[in-house]
Amino acid sequence: MMLQRKPIQIDRAKLRAEVRKLGNEQVFFMLDDAIELLPPAKLYQLARKFVDLKRVGLDVDRETKPDLVAEVKRFQQASLAGEYYESFNVNSQNYTQQSTGTSAWIAQYRRLLDRCVMSVKEGSPAEVRNAMDILFALLSHIDECHDDVIFFADEGGSWQVGVDWAKVLPAWFKVLSATATPEEYAGRITTVLSSHCRHDRDKMQAIALRTATAPQRKALAAVKGG
Repeated sequence: MMLQRKPIQIDRAKLRAEVRKLGNEQVFFMLDDAIELLPPAKLYQLARKFVDLKRVGLDVDRETKPDLVAEVKRFQQASLAGEYYESFNVNSQNYTQQSTGTSAWIAQYRRLLDRCVMSVKEGSPAEVRNAMDILFALLSHIDECHDDVIFFADEGGSWQVGVDWAKVLPAWFKVLSATATPEEYAGRITTVLSSHCRHDRDKMQAIALRTATAPQRKALAAVKGG
C-alpha cells in the first residue's frame, strides 16, 4: 500500500517573498486558484477587504455549481462576444505584459479544463467530450488570428494560454474513445496534436493508442503510419 506524502508545511514569510518575484499575471492566476480552494468562510474574510460584497453575493435562483456543458457554452459565448477582450497601447516597455481581460480569460479557461478533467471519472463521457471540444475549438479560433477573444501585446497564439497537455489529453482520450468511431478517434487526435501538442506528439499518441479500443487503435496506427 502506497503511503501518501504529507503536504509540505509552507513558511508564509518565504511564500510572500516568492510571490513578490512573480509577474502580475502569475499573481492573478494564483489568486484565481485560491478563490476555488478557499472554504466559504475564509473566502468571505478575504473578499470583504477588497470588493463590495453586495456585488458578489450568491443568487438564490442560480445553481451553485452549473452544469459543465452549460458553463463552458456560456464561456464560449462570452469569449466570442469579446467580453474578455481588453487591449492597451503597446510599447517597448510593456510588450511582454497581459491585459487584465486576457489574464482573466486564461484563468477561466484553465479552470474549466481542470473541471473537465475531474469530471472524466464520474461524468457522462459525451458531455465531458462536448465541453472539451468546445474549449479546444476556442484555442483553434485564437490560432486562426481572430483578434476578438483575447489581446496579446506581442505575437501571440494559443500556446500562451499554458495548457497542461500532459494532464488534459489523457483525460480527453478516455472520453473520446468512449464516444467516437475508429475513424473519428484517429482524425480528432491527429488534428488536436498537430495543432496544439507537436512537441510531445509521439508521447501523446502512445497514450492514445493504449486508451483506444482495438478498432480505434488500428485506425490511429494507420494514420500514424501514413
